Amino acid sequence: GIDVNDVVVDEYADLAWRMRALLALRKTLGTRIVAIGGPGGWGAGGKLAPPIARDKWSLDIRTIDYPDVAKRLESLKKNDKVVAEARKQAAEYLARPNTVLKCDKKYVENAFVLYRAFEDMMKEHDCTAMTIQHCMGTIMPISETTACLPLSLLNDNGYLAFCESDFVVIPSGILMHNITGLPVFLNDPTWPHHGVVTIAHCTAPRRMDGKNDEPVEIHTHFESDYGAAPKVDMKIGQMTTNVVPDFESRKWVGALGTVEANPFHDICRSQSDIAIKGDWQKLLEDMRGFHWMTGYTDCMKEIGYAIKHLGIDWEDVSA
Repeated sequence: GIDVNDVVVDEYADLAWRMRALLALRKTLGTRIVAIGGPGGWGAGGKLAPPIARDKWSLDIRTIDYPDVAKRLESLKKNDKVVAEARKQAAEYLARPNTVLKCDKKYVENAFVLYRAFEDMMKEHDCTAMTIQHCMGTIMPISETTACLPLSLLNDNGYLAFCESDFVVIPSGILMHNITGLPVFLNDPTWPHHGVVTIAHCTAPRRMDGKNDEPVEIHTHFESDYGAAPKVDMKIGQMTTNVVPDFESRKWVGALGTVEANPFHDICRSQSDIAIKGDWQKLLEDMRGFHWMTGYTDCMKEIGYAIKHLGIDWEDVSA
């Protein structure tokens, strides 16, 4: 419904950000997304995430089962032209500035074959978004690498590619991308303390600003010590929007932050310390869901305005 916050007086900038939010919401509703291994949601609270994503967000989720993925990859790996192209692409990627290899190069070459498979699946379903479930297990023996690097590459190339098939948080990533036009980072938060929270995952886009490659080291995936996973170092001092969706899609929490450091703890490879702007204690007390969604720039107003039209409450701890 419409309320007093929908009225704009004598200020085109106030109209512009509201229109940007509504256009992004319209683009998000009904988004078609490929879900390898099917849709899911983390933890007991996430079991209802797929039906909520379909009902509240009208997402068109297209499931592709792993036997189909295995057949595709087997065919691609037997195609000498595809394999040669993957090796060429891997060499070109590793030759980019600020790109350091810390794992077996074969994992990177196989990642480009897997990239081709993911891209083919999206093209067949006429969509530009995908996610993958069981990415820490089932995909590994099939692809002889991990999904971490292909997902990073897809995000850098304008797609939306999420690990873990967590439909608690995926709608927030689609919405944020449609607001900003930039890649987004699905991540695991740690415990906020002293105004700082470390966020991490084994895949992250390099082109978080939509154009420039951030520095990266290609390691193995943390938990398995296998495959190729990017450790992306986000730009120090960069402002970020951090969204914390709840399991029921009833209330989201948001916080602005600034990238303070890119440590190398024994956790997921891409990791950044985010200095929270505002009431970090309130953020700690009101943690929701399991994953967060992070992006460069400030789009807090737009997110809050968009989701209120779906009946989702918004708490901005940075306001």
